[in-house]
Amino acid sequence: MKPKGLMVGVAVVTPGLMLGLVVSLLLLLGGSKSAVADCGPGVTLSISEDIKVDGYSPDQLTNAAAIMNAGKALNLSAKGQMISVMVALGESGLHVLDHGDGPAPDSRGLFQQRDNGAWGSYADRMDPTTSATNFIKALQAVEGWELLEPTIAGTKVQRNADPYHYQKYWPEAVKLVQALSDGKFSLEGSGCAIPGQSGAGDDYPWKDSPTWLQVGAGSAAASPLGMFYRECVDFALWRVNQQMGSTGAPFKFLNGTFRPDGQGLGSALTWKAGWDAKGWPTGSVPRIGAVVWYAPGVGGADPAFGHVAVVKEVKDNGTYVEEGYNGNPPPDDHNYYTRTVSSNVPSAFLYLPIQEEKK
Repeated sequence: MKPKGLMVGVAVVTPGLMLGLVVSLLLLLGGSKSAVADCGPGVTLSISEDIKVDGYSPDQLTNAAAIMNAGKALNLSAKGQMISVMVALGESGLHVLDHGDGPAPDSRGLFQQRDNGAWGSYADRMDPTTSATNFIKALQAVEGWELLEPTIAGTKVQRNADPYHYQKYWPEAVKLVQALSDGKFSLEGSGCAIPGQSGAGDDYPWKDSPTWLQVGAGSAAASPLGMFYRECVDFALWRVNQQMGSTGAPFKFLNGTFRPDGQGLGSALTWKAGWDAKGWPTGSVPRIGAVVWYAPGVGGADPAFGHVAVVKEVKDNGTYVEEGYNGNPPPDDHNYYTRTVSSNVPSAFLYLPIQEEKK
């Protein structure tokens, strides 16, 4: 019986499931998808007196709508609209403030823009649409901003002393933009990805460590990343750390600290939600170094937990090579594997943000 924690990411239930279903799927080569992922269009407002969002006043919703409209006018993506709302939440709580703070007493407005000539007149900084337009233009001028974590992208514009100041406002910004938009959308397909790094084969540091099956679901089976040794999730999180420049303790990305909302990254089941909560891009095109996410039951993955792996190589015929752990049936479970997979089999590819921000 599997332990009832969030640290398990088992990929196989029965010997025939992965080998039977997945191998047959691998032979069905779907049409290759565009190599250029779409960062997603912006969303159009649908705000009225009837729209209410818990915890927010009509004035705050009106200000959020002004930010979104300014973004739409500048062809800003939905992710950009959410970043803009996130920054305004972190700077003013979506209030048009007529005062600054100790370090910046001349700051004003939704974005607390300073009186330094870069943000227009006092009237400009106090006007929600004009101040948002000026913020968004500055955001769009940041090279590669779509690939950054939202809080890093916002900091590139605001130059906040703490680059992670805005991180805790991201879930609320997503909620607000979704509530005020004219249709349902998600971060799926935000898709902007950077070239990753191919792993050096089975370089997983804990390949000889005991699995939870061998020692039980106690702390002895947990790796320094907070996942069980030799599970698919532990290998994938190791590869994420490695690509982002964190190759030894203390590791930067852990199961318990990955998400800004305080929830664990968890089993493979919740990894897509973890990427969305963090504001990292996802999409349907394989990229070297991206995490491969299988929803439960997809491609022969575990029907309860799903499966994660990592893209090792992308081929020209609509397939890619994935690498991972615990992707084969016993007796070869909890070991390293590689296999060629049709690009249309996984549920999503989970991309990494720009690596230089994490070194």
